[in-house]
Amino acid sequence: MGTRYGFIYAHPDDETFLSAALIRELADKGEAPALLLATRGDAGRQGLERAKDRTELARLREEEMKVAAGILGIAHIEHLGWPDGQLATIDFEALVAGVIAFIQKHELAYLFTFSEDGGNGHPDHVTISKATTAAVLSGECPSVRKLYYTASASLIASGHTPSIRVDTERWWTMKAAALKAHATQHIAIEKSFGDLANFPENRRWEAFVLGWQDGVMWPNVCDPHK
Repeated sequence: MGTRYGFIYAHPDDETFLSAALIRELADKGEAPALLLATRGDAGRQGLERAKDRTELARLREEEMKVAAGILGIAHIEHLGWPDGQLATIDFEALVAGVIAFIQKHELAYLFTFSEDGGNGHPDHVTISKATTAAVLSGECPSVRKLYYTASASLIASGHTPSIRVDTERWWTMKAAALKAHATQHIAIEKSFGDLANFPENRRWEAFVLGWQDGVMWPNVCDPHK
């Protein structure tokens, strides 16, 4: 079927935390999911346990990302290479231009990114969500049909209902393997998912809210791709 689905996140491992099962389902259906990461994940004290400096950490996290992508079935990975933790301070229009170029290159129809609040308020998450929305609304990405946001607590509280929900239990062995591939992030992974040996019921669902479709923000429609 080719590359129609694009996942746009801030750091290596965001794709596995939020959408591993969905990506694997798409790959198994013959799709070739593409992933754009705004940073190489070169900040963070836990990563520097295993790397002498940020340059080495960036290289290490890229390698981890390649391993995880193989497990998930991601066909294309691209890194914009902006400084980790600093997306909110860079040239926003340059960030948007990078997102637009990625969408145009692959002629993507369906996009997935963070909710507007980044899910957990992380400035990098918030900024790449805003940049992805701006790219879609720019008029320069005519291939895009739908933009989905990961279903955050704030979106649900605002009355939005996920139009895509994936039960990760049947995919847990695969998702756990992809999480383990991001070895530098083991502290954050264990905090969110436990020791990975047992399925975490509290992280059962990957859910996504349809935020934009064919020129309309927040369309209240039933999605045929769920």
